[in-house]
Amino acid sequence: MDTKTPAARPINPRFSSGPCAKPPTWNLNKLGEAWLGRSHRAAGGKAKLAAAIDGTRELLGIPDDYRIGIVPASDTGAVEMAMWNLLGARPVTMVAWESFGAGWVTDVAKQLKLDATILQADYGHLPDLSTVNFNHDVVFTWNGTTSGVRVPDGDWIAQDRAGLTICDATSAAFAMELPWDRLDVTTFSWQKVLGGEAAHGMIVLSPRAVERLESYTPPWPLPKIFRLTKGGKLIDGVFRGETINTPSMLTVEDYLASLDWARSVGGLTGLVARADANAAAVQSFVDRHDWIENLATEPATRSTTSVCLKFTDPRISDGAAFAKAVAKRLDAEGVAFDIGGYRDAPPGLRIWCGGTVETSDIEALMPWIGWAFESENAAQAEAA
Repeated sequence: MDTKTPAARPINPRFSSGPCAKPPTWNLNKLGEAWLGRSHRAAGGKAKLAAAIDGTRELLGIPDDYRIGIVPASDTGAVEMAMWNLLGARPVTMVAWESFGAGWVTDVAKQLKLDATILQADYGHLPDLSTVNFNHDVVFTWNGTTSGVRVPDGDWIAQDRAGLTICDATSAAFAMELPWDRLDVTTFSWQKVLGGEAAHGMIVLSPRAVERLESYTPPWPLPKIFRLTKGGKLIDGVFRGETINTPSMLTVEDYLASLDWARSVGGLTGLVARADANAAAVQSFVDRHDWIENLATEPATRSTTSVCLKFTDPRISDGAAFAKAVAKRLDAEGVAFDIGGYRDAPPGLRIWCGGTVETSDIEALMPWIGWAFESENAAQAEAA
């Protein structure tokens, strides 16, 4: 059993699935032009916020007639805002296969008290998407951050749907192609694929979603921080950078720097290619070893950002303890930080492969996972 430490080490050992690695060229000097100590409602502040919205539209290829807003409380705030404003007008179907999607199910059932149709699958699998009723409003995640399972494409979404689609795309935006004509509400945060800072979310509304907002009033009260309409009309300023509450302009500047970096690597095409290459490097290692597997059972549904792995060696008696020990060894060596599986997920590892991670660092990491696996097995055998 070879437990010799690998020769190469990742230059950047940050493989956390959120907040994620900063762009490779990032440094604090990038924030030198932040709009600090001034009102975000002054012309310069509004210009910065508008640039964040315009840059998002440009890089993601969002149609001109879709609205883009910066909202409070990260992706969670954006998803909650969508559900509290839009649901209740039609029946709703909730599609979930990991912890965050399950969280949206809980909120709809227990907080909004809607009698939703719930389609769920275990970690590693997708529900049967062919059974989704698009006469309903449909809420789903594009990429399950805690399961490493994504929808393979948007073909399962009906173009002639009567209901709205509400998509949590926080680990997919800027790493995967999103079919905007199939998505009515799309949400994500800055701290995922572009490695931005936390606290702010993005909400993207199709014309159909705007029509719903202006024609439907939900039966429950809406906190001020969720309100997108006034007097039956969309609060248009939210989608020009006039945020509902005070944003962090330092965080906005950081996002603008991330957008500049994204342009420098070829925009969305370059970002997708970087994530694909990173995920492929992980899968190449997995394919060569019989003691580890991708948690996602079907290749077409494997995430290219939050790649989740499980140990399959029959010698392992306590999977949770073993996975935790492996992650601890990697952290202690300074070669991989924060790659333990999510607390509600099956025991294993979770490696962030979004575009801000260099493929050379992934390639350097994987032999260390082999080293940690063998070292922990040897330690447990000796203790026995």
